[in-house]
Amino acid sequence: MSQIAFDLDLDDGGEPTYTVAELAEAINGALHRRFSDGLWVRGEIQGWNKSAAGHIYFNLVEVDDRAAKSTIRVAFFAGAQHGPRERFRRAGLKLGDGLKVRIFGGLDFFAGSGQVTLKMTDIDPRFTLGEMAIQRDEVVRRLVATGLFDANRQCRLSVAPLRVGVVASVGTAAWADFVHEIERSSFAFQLFVADVRVQGDAAVHMVSSAIASLGRRDDLDVVVVIRGGGARTELATFDHESIAVAIATSPLPVFTGLGHEIDRSVADEVAHRALKTPTACATALVERVAEYLAIVEITWVAIAQKSARIVDRHHGRLDEIATGMGDRLRGALERGDERLDHRATRVRDGARRVVQRADTQLAGAVATLARVPARLDAEQRTVAGLQTQLRLLDPVNVMARGWSITRGPDGIAVRDATSLSPGDLLVTTFAAGTATSTVQTVHPHIDPTDPTDHIDPTLPTDPTDDDVPDGDLT
Repeated sequence: MSQIAFDLDLDDGGEPTYTVAELAEAINGALHRRFSDGLWVRGEIQGWNKSAAGHIYFNLVEVDDRAAKSTIRVAFFAGAQHGPRERFRRAGLKLGDGLKVRIFGGLDFFAGSGQVTLKMTDIDPRFTLGEMAIQRDEVVRRLVATGLFDANRQCRLSVAPLRVGVVASVGTAAWADFVHEIERSSFAFQLFVADVRVQGDAAVHMVSSAIASLGRRDDLDVVVVIRGGGARTELATFDHESIAVAIATSPLPVFTGLGHEIDRSVADEVAHRALKTPTACATALVERVAEYLAIVEITWVAIAQKSARIVDRHHGRLDEIATGMGDRLRGALERGDERLDHRATRVRDGARRVVQRADTQLAGAVATLARVPARLDAEQRTVAGLQTQLRLLDPVNVMARGWSITRGPDGIAVRDATSLSPGDLLVTTFAAGTATSTVQTVHPHIDPTDPTDHIDPTLPTDPTDDDVPDGDLT
């Protein structure tokens, strides 16, 4: 089989054709000629990474609201790090993500990655400090404009802030220093701890949330935010606006002890009180309680002394009153004794007169009683006579001698025959029993010459006057 042959007549116009390596070398040559002395570039560090060999790689980024994000790759080789990092350290700064920097270096095009890389050889700490100051000033300006800058300082601090909410990274030296100072005081502090990160990406959210949560509790007197010392870039966490707002809006006073001696963070600016270190923060709380205790002791001594003076003064007054009361009481008792003697004499005299009158009356009564038997004899005779008359007049006794009582239909004793009518029913009572009869005839008049006209044959034939009683007898 024969091979197919291509006859291509290409005209490149006389322009050279580069290999990739040749193009990379050309780009590098152009970059070196254009930026032979190096160049300064500013931006924000992102994607910080350190290799095992000590080389540092990151992206230097600029974000413009009007355009897309611009990025250049930066290589900071280990051999070039000592001088720049030392100057950065002396400025209190530490390289890392999120930091705005102005760095110096040369440009190189690496054929292996196809990227232009800035080989960093120097850094300007003043630029970073200035950017940080600008950011802090902008946050402070907004806090002032919204009225939050002095808000937390208006909160009333307890005279004895023993119940303390603490925002800290538990286990760090800052936490240990704070707790040691609190325990060394021997006061009855109660610590309520929110364990947070105080640097890194999560620090801002954790710290601000912890401050807000503790500030809403009603069993705390104060909130304390502490962390140990560090680079200014690490402490820049506490320049963040969300932490400042959490402090400013807290209903409880907030103390800060953020472990830096020179600069004040925005958190310090808005706090009720800012201390330099966690230990100083604890000391301030201890001194507040000790001051209150001293005031209490002084007040107690003053109260005791004043009370003693008042008691002494009133003791003297009571003695005077007691003496006066004793004198008045003795006088009253003496007057009472005199009145009692006078009344006793009157009682004795009166009793003697009463007894004498009683004796006289008794003697008269005795004499009267001596005359009673004679008078009684006459009275007894009178009574005996009356008893005899009563016995004779008793209808029972009369009827026992043969008399009877007749009553008409109305039950009334019949005294007059004219009060009866023929046919009337009569009841006659005898000494023993009764008899019922009917009226047949009535004789209204009795013939006095006819002895049989008025004599009842049932009656005794020879009654005497003594035997006839007065009354309703027939």
